[in-house]
Amino acid sequence: MKKALNIAFLGTRGIPNTYGGFEQCAEFLGKGLVEKGHQVTVYNSSNHSYQLPSWNGVNLIHCNDPEDKLGTIGQFIYDLNCIRHARHQDYDVIIQFGYTSSSIWNWLWPKQSSHIVNMDGLEFQRDKYGPITKRFLKWAESWATFRASALVADNIGIQNYLKQRFPSKEIRFISYGADIPSPSENNESILSELKLSPNSFDLIICRMEPENSVETMLQAQKASGSNRLLVVVGNTSNAYGQKLLDQYSGANIIFTQGIYDIHALNALRNNCRFYLHGHTVGGTNPSLLEAMANAHSIVAHDNEFNRSVLGENASYFSKTQDFSTLLSRSEVVSNLAQTREVIRQNHNWNHIINKYEAICYEVV
Repeated sequence: MKKALNIAFLGTRGIPNTYGGFEQCAEFLGKGLVEKGHQVTVYNSSNHSYQLPSWNGVNLIHCNDPEDKLGTIGQFIYDLNCIRHARHQDYDVIIQFGYTSSSIWNWLWPKQSSHIVNMDGLEFQRDKYGPITKRFLKWAESWATFRASALVADNIGIQNYLKQRFPSKEIRFISYGADIPSPSENNESILSELKLSPNSFDLIICRMEPENSVETMLQAQKASGSNRLLVVVGNTSNAYGQKLLDQYSGANIIFTQGIYDIHALNALRNNCRFYLHGHTVGGTNPSLLEAMANAHSIVAHDNEFNRSVLGENASYFSKTQDFSTLLSRSEVVSNLAQTREVIRQNHNWNHIINKYEAICYEVV
């Protein structure tokens, strides 16, 4: 019988998830590894709303995070604080989510631990970054691979890109997971709260970033003159989000801000007409997998990452005109049975937890 491992997660804002994909993965993966008998520690931002020392058996270390005061530079300081703490612990394995701000500290990574790095998406292609930042991100990508014991890609498209960029490195593919909810989990009180009825609205759930095609979808909705509601779930507190809120909020476009209750989100997905997914550079997005487990019909941006997950089980758009044409459909075909089968076969959380556990044992 293999010994239990002492595993730490760095690179997220913390759990329980109130932010995004890495946090979602850390939440499910951490809980799953604890249930398999391992000791798991997740590093949490000091700004996280959850301040207790543990969550579902996962130990939490709250490190000083000045991002709320310093902006982006605060991410680098937060990652440094996490790494400095980890240097004095006895972790067998550190799973590092992303490389954007942690890789510059790669020379400080604890030498007594093995390191698995989930390489994230094509960060240097994000529209919000200028030329200097994009150049830095290309360097950071290389730095992250330099000291890693194993590299993980969450999407076949990302794996192909990394293989071409780092041909001497082995790139493992491990996707994110999603659960198929039981009917009893479908909390439809969110529909009453937002004054929505089933099949009366289209739905976007994402962070407010240019590369998520949010404005393309909002422009199409506004130009169509349709009375059908578009519900946009996501925090608009950043500058881009505030711009979208000011410019597009109206009678038929509803911004709900962030919703993190998985049952409420699933109710919205299950009762929308179209689930709209505009992500272009981020690999496999957990919110897309959850939509595949719940939404009857998905419209996605046409790119390698989305197609590698959805296959033929979605409609695709690449520009505003394509999107407008799709939205004007009077009849919608449900792909829920097919997408749920893809979730069962390719994105089962137990399978993903087992894959990460196997790599942990391998690198130790």
